[in-house]
Amino acid sequence: MTELDGRTGLPSHAPLTLTHVIYALHAWSALAGITGTAFIVTAFLAGWPSILAVILNYVKRSDAAGTFLESHFRWQIRTFWFALLWSGIGLLAFVTLIGIVVAIPIWIVTGLWVLYRIVRGWIALAQGRALPV
Repeated sequence: MTELDGRTGLPSHAPLTLTHVIYALHAWSALAGITGTAFIVTAFLAGWPSILAVILNYVKRSDAAGTFLESHFRWQIRTFWFALLWSGIGLLAFVTLIGIVVAIPIWIVTGLWVLYRIVRGWIALAQGRALPV
């Protein structure tokens, strides 16, 4: 269980700082997709910063249990796995008769959704708010 600050009832600084670091790692991967030759979603899913972030999410999520940070860990994990799911659907469309006409829009929308989730989550974290389930 997470150690709470006795004065504020908020999580101690370590899990809070780690949550900021995890958002930064996800953002780093997404920005690599924007500035590089890869799609945002490709860089987000295959980039080492995001993979490291998801591993940290799973390893440290018990430290966030019982605090508003728990919703952020869930948000980050779900963002990664749903992005992977939609990327897979895009890949299936790409290799079937549906083709590129469907796959590329799926990947673009998924990339924009990833950016939205990173920004929305990080803003909520900065404001000390939990995210919806």
